[in-house]
Amino acid sequence: MKNTKEITIEIKGKKWEEALDKAYTKKLKEAKVDGFRKGKVPKDMYIKKYGKMDIYIEAGDLVLSEAYTKMLDKAKDILEDVVAQPDMELADVNDDKIKFKFTLTLKPEVKLGKYKGLGVKKEVAKATKEEIKETIEQTRQRFAEDVLKEGPIENGNIAIIDFEGFVDGKAFDGGKSENYELEIGSGSFIPGFEEQLIGLKEGDEKEINVKFPEDYHSEDVKGKDAVFKIKVHEVKEVHIPELDKDFFEDLGIEGVDTKEALEAYISENIISRKDAEFENKYIDELLNKAAENTKVEIPGVMIEEETSRMVSQYSEYMKSQGLDLQTLFKITGGDEERLREEMRPGAEKRVKERLMLEEIAKQEKIEVSDKEAEERAKELAENYGMEKDEFLKTFGGLDMVKYDLKMRKAIDVLKED
Repeated sequence: MKNTKEITIEIKGKKWEEALDKAYTKKLKEAKVDGFRKGKVPKDMYIKKYGKMDIYIEAGDLVLSEAYTKMLDKAKDILEDVVAQPDMELADVNDDKIKFKFTLTLKPEVKLGKYKGLGVKKEVAKATKEEIKETIEQTRQRFAEDVLKEGPIENGNIAIIDFEGFVDGKAFDGGKSENYELEIGSGSFIPGFEEQLIGLKEGDEKEINVKFPEDYHSEDVKGKDAVFKIKVHEVKEVHIPELDKDFFEDLGIEGVDTKEALEAYISENIISRKDAEFENKYIDELLNKAAENTKVEIPGVMIEEETSRMVSQYSEYMKSQGLDLQTLFKITGGDEERLREEMRPGAEKRVKERLMLEEIAKQEKIEVSDKEAEERAKELAENYGMEKDEFLKTFGGLDMVKYDLKMRKAIDVLKED
């Protein structure tokens, strides 16, 4: 098979004899043979009833670790090219020996095409006056306060009301509430309800006539006329702050104490956010274009391992949203195999791009020093609010930081004209 290396490891002699003895001892203790007490079955009777394969398998488990270590030693010159967990199968076994065959999947040959001067341009991030104005208004809305109001209810006010609804003169389930806070004009109630509150004042009572929509969720009242008895307790209006001294103090942003300073601050944040989006888009387009020019036959096991990684990442994300995969599958009617099928093309793309970047790093002789990696680890640890040693343990050690930096440098090569 292409891109694989087979290594056979044989365990025999004293090591194998000792493993067989231990396996026999364990199996004989568990064996049940008519006419013998448990644990007292002679070896020949056990073999006659059960055969030897269970013994061989048990003994094989006992020496597998040693066989694996020997395999790694034989493969030490190619270990850096191994891209997946080795497959293992039993090649041969008898009273004299056991043979394990390990199949190692190796990194495939990568044939690079053009990867510089790809003609991809990054968008320039700008903040428009409209975006700045809209963000300022959103910020003012966040600091808005509801204040008591004298006078009648107007559109946009908040009314604190008691209400009880009746259909055919009878109260219905879910049609009653006390001290309910309703924003007038929000459209959260039955059509016509909120409009009939306009003009009422604190302490007013009124009967409101409405009709439930034909598609209303409750079968008992949909399409029917209803009467709601209303009492107004309070009326509030939304007070949106002006861009004054109090507002800037509440905002609490250092150096922002004028409208101009706020506009400059917001502009900078919009540009920074857009630039990060444009950078990601730029890199993705570069990778896509360079990958189109790259030829590589990716071993299926690499795609499957990457697919598993992506499924695991997705599972963790869903858990952070309070939903596990099994619950999601019940809701959507899906299953893990369908999810894997959906993720497989993305996994193949990831693997191809990773192999391509590794080959670019090799061709360009990109290296990362321990000092660079240490500085990068320190920077990332600070960003995540962690100690460096704690971060390295989570990230996978300094070698992973080195690898990440090497891939970033390879991406920088793609940006060259």
